[in-house]
Amino acid sequence: MLSIGELSRQTGVKIPTIRYYEQMGLITAPERTAGNQRRYSRAGLGRLSFIKHARDLGLKIEDIRELLTLSAQPDMPCAEANRIAANHLAAIRARIARLQSLEAELARMSTCSAENIKDCYVIESLSNHALCAKNHT
Repeated sequence: MLSIGELSRQTGVKIPTIRYYEQMGLITAPERTAGNQRRYSRAGLGRLSFIKHARDLGLKIEDIRELLTLSAQPDMPCAEANRIAANHLAAIRARIARLQSLEAELARMSTCSAENIKDCYVIESLSNHALCAKNHT
């Protein structure tokens, strides 16, 4: 059995976050000692590691909850898990495309060689959206 501190050290999840996951129902409330200290099982460690990995990949709590439910049913088809991962991948790709567009626009804007702010293209282009090469709103 692991204390909450040991669980935190082994998973890299902060103690308040572990408590939050308990409140959200993502991990079950652990057994308590006579002194009311939380004691987590190895299964709790595995579940928290799963949640941390999913969060590191940017998955939403709702998706993690659904994946945890699916993982408890090992004989189920994995189509739903694939759908969750594919949807998240599509969202990540869309975010990357938007960031690449922003990068290109900022790179174009930051080539200003003016000596004074009154002639600065960065300031001018931020003041006049029509000067942007693409719509990035």
